[in-house]
Amino acid sequence: MEADHLLHKRLYIFGRVQGVYYRASTQQEAERLALTGWVKNRADGSVEIEVHGPPGGVTALIAWCQHGPPGARVERVEVTECPEATCTGFQIVYR
Repeated sequence: MEADHLLHKRLYIFGRVQGVYYRASTQQEAERLALTGWVKNRADGSVEIEVHGPPGGVTALIAWCQHGPPGARVERVEVTECPEATCTGFQIVYR
């Protein structure tokens, strides 16, 4: 797929999203959707995601992030553009 047909998004997920397998579940969902990028916990208790891929897959992941895995209580999701990046797979970033 041509690079100009890919979306590049950064997401910030707020709420009860740490300690509920949000990162691992996000990785599984992103891999299922054949997306690349990463997910990490932030010091303020939120989760940050960078995702790259076809519009349908990125849109599906953003929709999934609105509720996340069982046990998560998502209050809000902020989505911004991010620079194109060359990622291999979808990784969990540890501090």
